Parts: sequence; C-alpha cells; structure tokens
Amino acid sequence: MVPIMHDQEMTDVYDQNTMIDAEKTSGNEAERQGALLNMQKLDNEGFKSKMIKNNSDAVVIPGNSFSTVLAIGEHPGIIVPAGYEDDGMPVGICFGGLRGSEPKLIEIAYGFKQIKLIRKPPPSTTFISDV
Repeated sequence: MVPIMHDQEMTDVYDQNTMIDAEKTSGNEAERQGALLNMQKLDNEGFKSKMIKNNSDAVVIPGNSFSTVLAIGEHPGIIVPAGYEDDGMPVGICFGGLRGSEPKLIEIAYGFKQIKLIRKPPPSTTFISDV
C-alpha cells in the first residue's frame, strides 16, 4: 500500500501546464553533453577510481546524501535503517558500489539488517485503500 502524502505532491507548483510547457522546448544539447562529460570525469577521477584503487566491495556512508554521488556514475546503492534520532525519525545508512556490484551490496545490506534488527514500522499510516 502507498501512503498518501498530499503535502509533498506540490501540484500547485508543478502542474500539468508546466509539463506541457517543458515539452515545447528544444533543450540545449551542447549544455547537456557538457554536463554529461563533466559527470563522467567526476565519476572516473573520484568515486570509481577510489573504489578500484582500494579494491573495495562497498562504501558505507550514514544518511542518504551519498546517493547523489552514486547517481552521477549510475552506480547502485542501498539505504537501510540504521537507527533513530531522539525525536523518533529514522536514520539510514547507505551502502554503495561500482556497477555490477548489486549482489554484493544486497548481501552486505542484508547482513547489516540482520545484525542491527532496528527497523520499526511507522506508528500510523494512511493508505489509498483506506480513503
């Protein structure tokens, strides 16, 4: 079941007209290609080279902010529960690796979850079927 989060949909900002207007543009191919080359360079000289140099299976980072670095190089990542803040908000831990490392990341994340056994279901959730 998918929880309803009306306050996060932002339909007052991103409505259908915004999408229609975006389709009318031709974009900027040169700018897009430049950005892609820059991301490839950042990946090759950053995350990818460090993983290879250190012969690492995975990188482990608290939170979810590292998912941006993984996305730049189209690398897989898994975020699992790692604990809770004082106010009860969950905190995750991110396991990331090189392309093709999904089986190893699943194994690592599963092992972490089995050791920690930290996940708690949310206190209450509204589901679409309940409306």
